[in-house]
Amino acid sequence: MTKDPALEQYFAEAISWDTDRSSQQRRNLRAAWLTASAGWGLSILLSLALALLMPLKRVDPFLVRVDNTTGIVDVVPVYAGDADMPEAVTRYFLDHYVTICERFNFATAESDYEECGAFHTPQRNQGWYAVWNKGNPSSPLNVYRDGTTIRAQVTAVSFFARGNGVADLAQVRYVRAKRMGGGAEEQRTYWIATIQYVYGKPSKDPKMRRWNPLGFKIVEFRAESEVFSEPASASAATLSADALRRRTP
Repeated sequence: MTKDPALEQYFAEAISWDTDRSSQQRRNLRAAWLTASAGWGLSILLSLALALLMPLKRVDPFLVRVDNTTGIVDVVPVYAGDADMPEAVTRYFLDHYVTICERFNFATAESDYEECGAFHTPQRNQGWYAVWNKGNPSSPLNVYRDGTTIRAQVTAVSFFARGNGVADLAQVRYVRAKRMGGGAEEQRTYWIATIQYVYGKPSKDPKMRRWNPLGFKIVEFRAESEVFSEPASASAATLSADALRRRTP
């Protein structure tokens, strides 16, 4: 049987064409996979870049001031926590802190608890939570649930400086007036608190900054009774509600 050269050339060209088409399909598939992989890689890199940039995105409130006489407009700088505060400002914060944090009224207890926390260091806030936790039998929420109210009134604030010249200590004298639930008379006790304080950077939380715009922090609070005016048969649970005022946080 003889072979036809023309037919052999035809079959060879057909096989070559089929091989070229298969090779082209593999090249197209490889290019498609490379393009898809590059797209996914760029998407992942973009997501990582956005995640890294998110902490840098913030909203800083500012106050614009307009002079009534000249009409000049300027921006009031925001306090950053690195300026010396006058004694009058510190006296106000100490008075405010003692008045709010040493009182108790069931209607305002939650708000007072949160506001006092705005003036605490993280370590003191842990002790503050432990005292106010409802799981604690001596918590004011449990001891005074009968409607008892306590009012605190500051009578004197004195400042002291350490031997190294650092002025971060104060003594606050105040009165705690307790009215039993349904009662009309107040039982007054007289206290003196030794307080260590510090100024830091104000919180960026608008709620915390509303209460404490200058970053005033209570580092340590020790309170002792000057005159014990309550009856000797006072319950231990009532007295233990003052535990946080007598211990180092």
